[in-house]
Amino acid sequence: MKIKWLLLYGAMLPMSGISARYITKGDYPQHGLVLNKITNTKTTAPKDKTITGQIVDEKGEGLPGASVVLKGTNIGTNTDAKGNFTIKVPEESTNPVLVISYVGFITEEIAISGRTVVNIPLKADAKSLDEVVVVGYGTQKRSDITGSVASVPKERLSQLPITNVLQAVQGSVAGVNISQSSSVPGSTPSTIIRGQNSINANSGPYVVVDGIPLSKTGGSLNDINPNDIESMEILKDASAVAIYGTNGANGVILITTKRGKTGKPSIRYSTYTGIEEFAHILTPRNGEQYLQKYKDYLAQTGQPQTSPVPNYNELANYNAGITTDWLKEASQTGVLQNHNLSISGGSPNVKYFISGDYLDQKGVIKGYQYKRISFRSNLDVNVTDYLTVGTSLFIANNNYDGGRTNLLNATAMSPYGQEYNSDGSYTIYPMFPEQLYTNPMLGLTTDRVNGSTNLNGNGYAEIQFSGLLKGLKYRMNLGYSYIPTHVATYTGRKANDLLGTAYSSYSETNSYTLENILSYTKDWGKHHLDFTGLYSAQQRKYNTASVTAVGFVNDELSYNNIGAGATQSGSSYADRYGLNSQMLRVNYTYDSRYLLTVTARRDGSSVFGANTSKYGLFPSAALGWNIMNEPFMRDLSLINNLKLRLSVGKSGNEAISVYRTITTDNTVRSPFNGVSSIGAVAGNLGNANLQWESTLSKNIGIDFGLMNNRINGSVELYQNSTTGLLLLRSLPIITGYSNVFDNLGETSNTGIELTLNTRNVTKGDFKWESTFVFASNHNKIVDLYGDKKDDLGNRWFIGQPISVVYDYKLLGVWQKGEDASKQDPGALAGDLKFADLNGDGKITAEDRTILGQTTPKWTGGITNTFHYKNLHLNVFIQTVQGVTRNNADLTYADETGKRNTPIDVGYWTAENQSNTRPSLAYKNPRGYGYASDASYTRIKDVTLSYVFNQNLLEKLHLGGLTVYASGRNLHTFTNWIGWDPEAVQQQRGSGDWANNYPLTRTFVLGLNISLR
Repeated sequence: MKIKWLLLYGAMLPMSGISARYITKGDYPQHGLVLNKITNTKTTAPKDKTITGQIVDEKGEGLPGASVVLKGTNIGTNTDAKGNFTIKVPEESTNPVLVISYVGFITEEIAISGRTVVNIPLKADAKSLDEVVVVGYGTQKRSDITGSVASVPKERLSQLPITNVLQAVQGSVAGVNISQSSSVPGSTPSTIIRGQNSINANSGPYVVVDGIPLSKTGGSLNDINPNDIESMEILKDASAVAIYGTNGANGVILITTKRGKTGKPSIRYSTYTGIEEFAHILTPRNGEQYLQKYKDYLAQTGQPQTSPVPNYNELANYNAGITTDWLKEASQTGVLQNHNLSISGGSPNVKYFISGDYLDQKGVIKGYQYKRISFRSNLDVNVTDYLTVGTSLFIANNNYDGGRTNLLNATAMSPYGQEYNSDGSYTIYPMFPEQLYTNPMLGLTTDRVNGSTNLNGNGYAEIQFSGLLKGLKYRMNLGYSYIPTHVATYTGRKANDLLGTAYSSYSETNSYTLENILSYTKDWGKHHLDFTGLYSAQQRKYNTASVTAVGFVNDELSYNNIGAGATQSGSSYADRYGLNSQMLRVNYTYDSRYLLTVTARRDGSSVFGANTSKYGLFPSAALGWNIMNEPFMRDLSLINNLKLRLSVGKSGNEAISVYRTITTDNTVRSPFNGVSSIGAVAGNLGNANLQWESTLSKNIGIDFGLMNNRINGSVELYQNSTTGLLLLRSLPIITGYSNVFDNLGETSNTGIELTLNTRNVTKGDFKWESTFVFASNHNKIVDLYGDKKDDLGNRWFIGQPISVVYDYKLLGVWQKGEDASKQDPGALAGDLKFADLNGDGKITAEDRTILGQTTPKWTGGITNTFHYKNLHLNVFIQTVQGVTRNNADLTYADETGKRNTPIDVGYWTAENQSNTRPSLAYKNPRGYGYASDASYTRIKDVTLSYVFNQNLLEKLHLGGLTVYASGRNLHTFTNWIGWDPEAVQQQRGSGDWANNYPLTRTFVLGLNISLR
């Protein structure tokens, strides 16, 4: 009876509003049942309180798209076109606070206890003066920064089809010159900050991710998923980079990844998919044009035409009227897709961020592909009220597998060439008996693996002292990286004249970084002081082994049994690099007006010789004056921000490879008495006296904000002087060595940088913002060997940029009727005509001159962003000016007249009398490089996005939803004749064809979604 009563009473509970909870099985063991224990607690569904309001600017105009978030949760919304919002706050929330943020305005936190209507005015923020910026081994308010620190716009990291984060930086930060010399999937752009200081030593910037170096560990920015990046700062002047000592000699890129925040889990998914195509096609000649070129070649070289086609293998297709579009055969529509999923959140004591990313890129040239799979886990734990520990772990796998077609050979092929043999296999020589150009499709038959994995683990422990030691903090950072790589290829017998060639290489890099950081912060009255001290050690070990074999009886085992080859050869190599450092930095601020930063770093590097100190000391100092905070500026309503910055400092460069200070021998195998023996030959000539290359940098900067910060930005002027260059000096060959590193010479870099942000229109539903960046750099060699003399052999000239084009000055083409016998004996009509610059009446090597520099004289970029209600349009245009390069696209070697050439290149005939291109008979005896203007202006990125209304998202139970369409490299305005003015072309025979991969145009559709 008791059980029946309980069951009956339990059935009545839902009607009575009384809740029940389950009790354990042991309460009524004799029945083996789990029954309800009765309580008198009433069930009430959680209720939400509706908060409405409007977000406005200082003029009372509504701000559309402002973010409104309940602090400590993932509950949030965005304002509508008039700045209005509605948000539901759980009634049980204790002391609820709304966090209001909008780009260009100061973030506000508003308590809403007992309120249902909240109207909030936001104050304009001159580039967020109070925002915290990562400056290396710590952070600073932007208003307190004395050095030159640039932040990359965050929106460029989330809605662009990029595989490497530097692609998002290109053209958007003043003074940072990024060149995408190749569009090969997975390729890494090159970066120079404020010009090239060194001639032979590395000039690339130092990359730090979450406080631990990525540079010098064998890692690449390809390993970093752009979706994981929270902020990205670029340190440019000596005051900013001095804290990294020798590592910062060429600038520093600081990347901070996202970390968890207190609140409910936040799940975000982002994806994009799209297509790639050639941005510009250098179209080869069709069948008719190719035959006409051959006919003209024979006529210009005085040869009879015995066949309508140049080669025997072309005759069958010619007679059948069959042509092959080799460019079409070798290319395809590229496909690009990316998927990223992340979850973050945490409690006050444990915070986490976890993400996974998959990138798949199929190139526009068949066989080229890139896949990246990465996983990241960032964790922060407050163990006690004084101890915090955390980790930053990631793994990234980069895959470049697959055989590749050869685009350069595809453009050289005759339209009548034979692509296939009778059995369906690829012919080796489509234009046989012409054997200079093999079938471009043969690469697809090559077995090829090329991949690397970056296993990276960083951890930290941080102790914050209290009591009398309040403000004192100790932090230990430990980073470890393990990067194994494997490259293997097998070229089969049918593609290699029945030989078969296998190659396999394994390498691994092990690196660690240990840092001990002690910091102290103290405020008293109007004074602020912070101190940072560092002791760190870095080490990298690298080893590799490879083996090659030629001559296999069949292709069955590919590169998996290299011992089966008729002949084998192998090699191995290992090295170790170490760096020990100590650093001290002091920041002092008085009344937020007067700022002082003093830094000194001492580095000891293993790359230097035994006869000199391996340590170098690099000091710097900077002053800042927040003029806007002076009393006499308070009544100037036109000016909202004005700060003056001055800095001077010395940095060092040790960016040469290890063991260059040690004299070493190489081995050689030679026959002796009928036996193969190993001998020694001269290898590297060491210099035990080699020391640091040092750069003295000076910088002056002005930060400003006008008209309620509708116009704000900065202007920077700098001068860098580099002495004791790590110069690879040429030696007479009689010594047995070709060169040796020495501390010689001096270079100089001066420049100006401008960044300007404007809010052009802020009225009603429509807003228009612009960002403009400009940078000009003048680089020159001051001295080389102490005698102020040029080095003609290396093309180094006193008073000129480091990299120049030194060649003859082209006047045109000799035409029929012109007499070239005096100035250029032997020149014929159709030959190139050069200027006699030294006036001796003839063309000699002394008539060569500097035609231009290979680095830009100035660069710029302009970004226009338009907002209309929830619709946003972003247009970015990039320009690079004052660049001269030798144009490999114009130097097609065609000794026999049998190769195809692009129709855009053209050639001289007696009828067209071209004054820019020579005849087909011209052999270019002087090796002229066809110097050309490589300046360009490019519509780099256009993105159209739509942010869905919060009311709709609430019905869908979503926290946010953005869809976008983006195009990249849409059009290039240039006088360059070729695939792309930005690419660094290479001639046939340069090995991998990466630098002959043309620029691609990309179109993608993307989606960013977050769950509540």
